[in-house]
Amino acid sequence: QVQLVESGGGLVQPGGSLRLSCVAPGSIFSTDHMGWYRQAPGKQREMVAFISVAGGNLKYADSVKGRFTIARDNAKNSVYLQMNSLMSEDTAVYYCAASPWLVDEWWNRRDQYEYWGQGTQVTVSS
Repeated sequence: QVQLVESGGGLVQPGGSLRLSCVAPGSIFSTDHMGWYRQAPGKQREMVAFISVAGGNLKYADSVKGRFTIARDNAKNSVYLQMNSLMSEDTAVYYCAASPWLVDEWWNRRDQYEYWGQGTQVTVSS
């Protein structure tokens, strides 16, 4: 079974907001960098956000910059993705990922992440 568990997905109208959550075992979360990845049939696949293990370094894909915010609470072994001003183009399955070794410059490389969640569906539609 997957070690990371996402939640918070659902159906929202364009312009709406949604907050995704991801929980992992403390032995993984407390030592790993975290990221959010999304994919949808017929659309581009991309890592949309990254946060370093201590939370001091944040990265965002251009497609979501200014609209999405990533945050983590190490005491709760959780990472969050606040999504605002949602558009139909944001419709996708969103995956939480963890990496114990990546460097910040490679944050958007999928193969840098060792642990993955099962994904949570986000649908933006009127």
